[in-house]
Amino acid sequence: MPNWLKTTVDYGPILAFFIAFKMAGLMTATLVLLIATVIATAVLYLATRKLAIVPLITLVVVGVFGTLTLWLQNDTFIKMKPTVIQGLFAVILFVGLLLNKPLIRYVMGGALQLDDTGWRSLSFRFGCFFAAMAVLNEIVWRTQSTDFWVDFKVFGIIGLTILFIFAQLPLIKRHSIDQG
Repeated sequence: MPNWLKTTVDYGPILAFFIAFKMAGLMTATLVLLIATVIATAVLYLATRKLAIVPLITLVVVGVFGTLTLWLQNDTFIKMKPTVIQGLFAVILFVGLLLNKPLIRYVMGGALQLDDTGWRSLSFRFGCFFAAMAVLNEIVWRTQSTDFWVDFKVFGIIGLTILFIFAQLPLIKRHSIDQG
């Protein structure tokens, strides 16, 4: 799949959510997020002929929490969605480590080749990161305005994730398996 398509599928729904929020409010943005997530998942499937686990989990959680938000006209559900997704990813990674299966390998294995220690360390670090992001989302949506939370969801979470990934580069370099 071309990089531009992967980037569009990954970030298109959140960008559509942000634009819709700024133009028409949270309920409309939630509907747009639902539709955009379904479209992005369908495009991903058509491009790869398979459904990866992370987009599938995201689709289900967006579907459930977005639908509850719209049906009950209660923004609490959509604000909790990042907490649930990040928390679920943390639990999945920690359970994988307990079972001696660093599951992050299956998500990133095509992009990285690491030794077993590297995969375990990366899984643990990502598990901790996702748990911290779940807590941070709870703090932000419960203590700040909806406008602030939307900005945090779009720019803060993505920005912190990028910074976290860059901070993992020394670990990745140290545990990379040379394929040449």
